[in-house]
Amino acid sequence: MNAPEVVEKPGDTSLAKLKSLYTQAKDLSESEVSVSGTLLIQLDALLPSGPPGQQRRRIEGNDQKRKRIKADSDISRLSPVVRSQLEACASLKGEQVAARVTGDNAEKDEWFVVKVIHFDRETKEFEVLDEEPGDDEDSGGQRKYKLPMSCIIPFPKRNDLSGVPDFPPGRHVLAVYPGTTALYKATVVSPLRKLLLFWLDSYLLEFDDDEEDGALPQRTVPFHKVVPLPEGHRQ
Repeated sequence: MNAPEVVEKPGDTSLAKLKSLYTQAKDLSESEVSVSGTLLIQLDALLPSGPPGQQRRRIEGNDQKRKRIKADSDISRLSPVVRSQLEACASLKGEQVAARVTGDNAEKDEWFVVKVIHFDRETKEFEVLDEEPGDDEDSGGQRKYKLPMSCIIPFPKRNDLSGVPDFPPGRHVLAVYPGTTALYKATVVSPLRKLLLFWLDSYLLEFDDDEEDGALPQRTVPFHKVVPLPEGHRQ
């Protein structure tokens, strides 16, 4: 049996309108497909390749790398003189130095021998260990301090007289008092002297407030325990 034909009644335009709407819908659909394809191509060009998680890890890895090299890059921007000072400070690790620690009395500076544990290039601070604190220390044991560069004075090298300051008689210095690890202000009585082909490796000093029987005794101190008196020294 043949399918019945759809016959539009005279004056009824519904079928024509339906065909027109179908044609418009088809055109819009094809246009949407074209626009979507173009957008996908543009998005592929903008987005990085690889899964999102992998990209995040790569970016985070770069951030960590930048953090690791930040300190080195900061140091590299410093002047050669400052870089040289920082390197010299870092080389003091394990060495004994003279350190200033402000005591309970703000009008007095205490200087004593400490050992350098670490130097922080970023904060420019020394971490030092007082290996032989005095009997009046509350802790009764070794003590650690964090001190700025201005509170540290390196001692001369024992095996290198070429770098030893030439303190003339009458010059004020800071020296380790014999038998202790404390440094006090002293006056040079006799400088380093050469005897025949050999250098005498000690200064003859008079320490302030070291009076005995109305006079200041003269004490021998090795050159590697004598440093220049800091400006503004308070003691």
